[in-house]
Order: sequence, then structure tokens, then C-alpha cells
Amino acid sequence: MEDIEFHLRGEFITLDALLKATGLVGSGGAAKQLITAGEVRVDGQVDTRRGAKIRAGQRVQAAGQRIRLLAPELPPAT
Repeated sequence: MEDIEFHLRGEFITLDALLKATGLVGSGGAAKQLITAGEVRVDGQVDTRRGAKIRAGQRVQAAGQRIRLLAPELPPAT
């Protein structure tokens, strides 16, 4: 299983928004179902909080995929 790398745009992203942003689910409702069913792990632990704040360095597993959260990309130096 290969990691999906996801660059944050800010300090964090909520768990449900992350699942939608990576395309693992097609809607907020699908994200809610997956999360509340206990099918999502954050850093190896089941997390059933839709609004959990996920930050750089954390790993999320869902729908047979792993997501690795990366710090926001900095603009190139000029």
C-alpha cells in the first residue's frame, strides 16, 4: 500500500475534509459514515471524530489507503 502525500494549506485539516480532499470519499456524508463506523485510523488508532484536526506528520488510514500529511509547501525563494 503506497502512501498518498497530502500537503496542508494551513495548520490543520479536519478528518472529514481530508477524506474528501484526497478523493477517498465522494461526499461529506460518505466521510461521516466511514468515520463513525470506526473505519478510519489516525496514527494507528481508530478515530470517530469527524472534526478531528489532522496536522503535518500524522498518518491516516481509510478505505485501504494511507495518507501522510505534509507541512504546507513554501513558495520558492526569490
